[in-house]
Amino acid sequence: MLHLPKMRPCILATGGCGYIGSHVVVELVAAGYQVVILDNFENSTHKTAARIKRLCKRHVTIVEGDVCDRALVEDTLLQYNVNAVIHLAGKKAVGESMADPILYFHDNLLGAIALLEAMRNCDVGRIVFSSSATVYGASEMQPLAETASTCVLNPYGRTKLMIEEMIDDVTASAQDFKAVSLRYFNPVGAHPSGQIGENPTDVPNNLFPYVSQTAAGIRDKVRVFGGDYETPDGTGVRDYIHVVDLAKGHVAALDYLFSDHAARHERINLGTGTGYSVLEVIEAFSKASGTRVAYEIVARRPGDVAVSLADATFAKTLLGWEATHNLTRMCKDHWAFQCGGKPDEKDSSFTRQLHFSENVLSGS
Repeated sequence: MLHLPKMRPCILATGGCGYIGSHVVVELVAAGYQVVILDNFENSTHKTAARIKRLCKRHVTIVEGDVCDRALVEDTLLQYNVNAVIHLAGKKAVGESMADPILYFHDNLLGAIALLEAMRNCDVGRIVFSSSATVYGASEMQPLAETASTCVLNPYGRTKLMIEEMIDDVTASAQDFKAVSLRYFNPVGAHPSGQIGENPTDVPNNLFPYVSQTAAGIRDKVRVFGGDYETPDGTGVRDYIHVVDLAKGHVAALDYLFSDHAARHERINLGTGTGYSVLEVIEAFSKASGTRVAYEIVARRPGDVAVSLADATFAKTLLGWEATHNLTRMCKDHWAFQCGGKPDEKDSSFTRQLHFSENVLSGS
């Protein structure tokens, strides 16, 4: 017999059908929270929404619309008696932000303003904000603690830092407003069911989906941006965190905000404290997929840094949270999603990837 957790407050998850958002929603529901998703499906699909509902085994309301639409956000907050918000919606590609900063200022900043205004008007006083380790820039302090100075190197990171500062001002003006800004390092992997994961509709901006698509024969090779960094093998080193660990960090942050000892606004790193180079990731993924992943080293990408590692001590101390999944598990779960995560076997891309996986496993 299935024993479901007792129902808890209602949470609005903006961008809840996206890569990170979908995993956050599944973990929220598993923890007993009621969830309403607001998503414009710019970076997600309706198939993902269906998979979320399948995984949750409980009703999840999905409202299609843009977080920049303040009236819609207010209607949603009031209609579903929302008690807190997890704000995940927004644009997130460093390279794209360098090419079109105004687009990022418009969507990310105006979206945050509309959301915060709607929360004020509807008397919703708790928010978990999806921030980023990019706010630290090229800091020489490694690993990075929350006390490290901020120095953004790209418009994407600038919007994250500016929204954190907006939240500072809102919490200062409203006595009952509480917030946590979660500074993500590098989310990767997929849900162990293989049903949801990172599945970009265009050319991937992140390393793992690009490596995975190369392993699946969809792309011919991985472009490694920079081979002359001051790292052991010359490629960039990052703190990769399994997306399920990351999602559980959101639940812990929300639990904290509903506690009696929540502060006005906390910044909290979510990472592992362990770094892997691009070439180490490619090697690990080659082992997980059973095929050699081809790559070439090209010029550095504007806005990137050599090393970025988290000091996640504060998350463990304040939230009782820490990451548990290693790089091998990250690669295995992402590969499982790549090969078998699409439930509709009539989908040509699913069939192609499944056939490729069978050939690899059989040695043909």
